Amino acid sequence: MTLWRTLSIAMVVLSSTTVFAETQLSVKAAAEYRNFFQNPLNVQQTDNQLSLFVEPEIYYSWNDNLDSITFKAFYRWDNEDDERTHADIRELMWLHVGDDWELRTGIGSVFWGQTESAHLVDVINQTDGVEAIDGEDKLGQPMLNLTLIRDWGNVDLFILPGFRDRTFPGENGRLRPLLTIDTDNPIYQSSDEDNHIDFAARWSHSIDVWELGVSYFKGTSREAAFEATIINEEIVLQPYYQQISQIGVDLLAVLDSWIYKFEGIYRDTNEADNYFALITGFEYTLVGVFDSVYDIGWLMEYQFDERGKDSLSNGQNDLLFGARWVFNDVDGTEVLIGIIQDLDYSNSQSAFVEASSRIDDNWKWRLDARFFNSSNILDITYNIRKDDHVEFSLEYYF
Repeated sequence: MTLWRTLSIAMVVLSSTTVFAETQLSVKAAAEYRNFFQNPLNVQQTDNQLSLFVEPEIYYSWNDNLDSITFKAFYRWDNEDDERTHADIRELMWLHVGDDWELRTGIGSVFWGQTESAHLVDVINQTDGVEAIDGEDKLGQPMLNLTLIRDWGNVDLFILPGFRDRTFPGENGRLRPLLTIDTDNPIYQSSDEDNHIDFAARWSHSIDVWELGVSYFKGTSREAAFEATIINEEIVLQPYYQQISQIGVDLLAVLDSWIYKFEGIYRDTNEADNYFALITGFEYTLVGVFDSVYDIGWLMEYQFDERGKDSLSNGQNDLLFGARWVFNDVDGTEVLIGIIQDLDYSNSQSAFVEASSRIDDNWKWRLDARFFNSSNILDITYNIRKDDHVEFSLEYYF
C-alpha cells in the first residue's frame, strides 16, 4: 500500500498546481517478437512470445522551472506469459530546485554504476525481471531524495518507504528456473515485510579525469534468494528477501581512448554470509578504423564474488570480452557483441548481441540476442541453457 499512498500524495500535489510554464508529452510504444531456438526444459514454456508495450511520459514545470513534475507510466501485454503482462509507474516525481540543493518526492528511478556487465552498486530500484535478463529495466521506487550540491561533491540522501517485489517470468515464460517462482508468497527477513523503510546515501564527485562515487544502503535487499516449498501439491520456489547493509564504491576514468571502470561492494546480511564483490575492466576505442567514420570499442571486464559458487548471481568468477561498433551515422546505428566465460565452470559461457538504429524521426528498430551454454548443474546458467533466443523490436516515438 506504500506505493499507492505515495502516488496519492503526488497526485494531490499535481492537482493543486494550476499554472504551468511548460508542458511536454511524449510516448514510446513498441511491438516485440521473441523467438527461442531450442525446445524448453518445461513443457509449459513457450517457443516464442509476442508482446506490446507503451510508455507515456508527461513533464510539467512552473516557478521559472524551479519546480517540475514528471510522470512516466509503463504497460506491457504478452501473449504467452501472464506474469509478463504488467503495468508500473516508473516515475511520478515532484522536483524542487534550490540554490545549492534539490528535493525529489514521489516515485522515481535512480541509477548508480559504471560497468557494462552488471551494476553491483545499483541498489535503489528493484529489477523488473520479466523485461529482460540483463537487469537494466527497473520498477519505480517510492522515495524522498535530498541532493546537496557542494564544491567538494554532491551528497544524495534517500528515504525509501516501501519495498517492491522483483518480477519473475510465469509458468509459460522462459529464462526462469525449472521450478515455478511463487511471486504471490514472498518471504521477508523483516517483520515489516514490504513496508520496511530503507535508507541510502551517496557521495559523488568529479576530480580531473575521475568520476567517483561512494554509497551506503541499509534495508531490504533487491536481490532474492529462493526457498523450495510445496504449495497445492506442487514444488515451487519462494523469493526470500534479506535485510542488508551495503557499502559501495564506483569509479570511472577517461584517459584519451581508454575508459577504466570499477564497482565494488561489501555487503553485511546479518546472517553470517557477509561478502565482498567487484567488477573491474576497461574499454578502448579505435576512432575512424580503416580511415572510415566507424568507431570500434574493445571491452574487457572481470566479475568476482567472494561467495564463489554459493553466489546468487552468475558473475562469481567471470570474464567478459566484447566489442562496440558505432557507425556514427545520422540514424545512430550501434552494435554491441559480447561473450562471458565462467572461470569456475569451464563449460559455461554466455553471449549476447545488441543492435539498434533509427529508421526516421519516429521509428526505430532494435535487435537483442542471447545465447547460453552450461553442462554443470551447480551453475546458475544451467537453468536457462535451452533459452537461446533472438528478440526483434519495432519502436515508435511521438
